[in-house]
Amino acid sequence: MVGPLKGVKVLDLSSVVMGPYATLMMADMGADVIKVERPAGDITRYVGPSRNEGMGSNFLNLNRNKRSIVLDLKSEEDFQSMINLVKKSDVLIHSFRPQTMKKLGLSYKDIIKVNKSIVYCGMFGYGQEGPYASNPAYDDIIQAGSGIAAAQGEIAGEPQYVASLLADKTTGLIGLSALLSALIYKEKTGEGQEVEVPMFESMASNTLIEHLYGETFSPPIGEHFYARATTPYRKPYKTSDGYLGVLIYNDKQWKNFLHAIGRDDLMEDERFNNITGRSNNSNVVNKFVNNIMGSKTTNEWIQFCEEQDIPYMPVNSPKDLMEDEHMKSVDFFTKEYHPTEGEITNIKFPVNFSKTSTEIKRLAPNLGEHTEEIMEELKKE
Repeated sequence: MVGPLKGVKVLDLSSVVMGPYATLMMADMGADVIKVERPAGDITRYVGPSRNEGMGSNFLNLNRNKRSIVLDLKSEEDFQSMINLVKKSDVLIHSFRPQTMKKLGLSYKDIIKVNKSIVYCGMFGYGQEGPYASNPAYDDIIQAGSGIAAAQGEIAGEPQYVASLLADKTTGLIGLSALLSALIYKEKTGEGQEVEVPMFESMASNTLIEHLYGETFSPPIGEHFYARATTPYRKPYKTSDGYLGVLIYNDKQWKNFLHAIGRDDLMEDERFNNITGRSNNSNVVNKFVNNIMGSKTTNEWIQFCEEQDIPYMPVNSPKDLMEDEHMKSVDFFTKEYHPTEGEITNIKFPVNFSKTSTEIKRLAPNLGEHTEEIMEELKKE
């Protein structure tokens, strides 16, 4: 079997996390992804622990199945090599501000002069029709601006960032979705197009799905923020000897839970007996469960939840995930031998295809590792 994107050529000028996460998915699905790096390399090469400079853990996790070429786009010779690569590519993706791409001579208008059918995707901070268009943006900045930090503040008492590069990775996945849609259109019509994926709007859309809430209606019929998601009691519950993630959600689960703890009377309480009441009284409901969870050990609650068919999961650290029986059974982690970095742990592509495959063909490249190889290919083509 071959990957579903085999035969698709992707020219990846993106760096850090957002763009490389999108192209990681494409590379895993079989696309030929050429990572174009400046002479200093992608800054992510220098983030996280490393055995050798320029091969940090974050870079290794984001850039497998890609080939690296170093081009100084301010050099006339390297710029021409870039144009030659554009001519042979189906997709160009970048994470520069559009103003920078224009200065480099690589705007969409420039690119379609040499490849009219290319799918040209820019992933950057803000949509180009608004006043923030030229502003720089990073994950923290977008979490602050898109409502994520404020939503976290409802729990923490002050605005906080999510402990994950949520804006980068979510926008990367939205960008991937847009790219694949544009490729389908190209397959049907032969026409390429420019795709703009702004972080700010992408994350605002993501946040407001639930947190627009009462302001969905005009005039508003309630506050913003989805109460169940922002109650400070929505967190792993403290047991007598640890913590456990538990979600008693639907009416059947609540009926089972309340009966088992001897509180059938609460099924007559409108705060507990239907999903609307529970959503509107999230603080009361979650605090009630929180107070009860301290009465048993974690293992006792796990047995209880299994008997009552109530969803639960342990609070796993990254190390715990590596020992998780389910992750082991689906081969989520693999040990691979990198030519320069030695044995490393790889993360499985999370989707399974019945007729196409995803595989690790190559591990993350050293800076410019494939420059000569790619240049030779251009000569042959």
